[in-house]
Amino acid sequence: MSTMNISLPEGLKSFVDQQVSTRGYGTSSEYVRELIRKDQDIQKLRSLLLEGANSASGAPADKGYFDGLRARVKRSAAS
Repeated sequence: MSTMNISLPEGLKSFVDQQVSTRGYGTSSEYVRELIRKDQDIQKLRSLLLEGANSASGAPADKGYFDGLRARVKRSAAS
């Protein structure tokens, strides 16, 4: 694992220390890693949403679509 040192103003350091103590993190590094993972998830979701928004339209999501979807779920649950 690589090491990265960061400098924080006292107010931010206090906030991080508070989060570590109240939210069950063992160290400030664990807290920062969790923040980075969440940001990665947000970036991935944003990318997927933009990809979907820029893609061609598929079948309309009408009553027939949802009826078919329910039927597939019931078949899958019965298996």
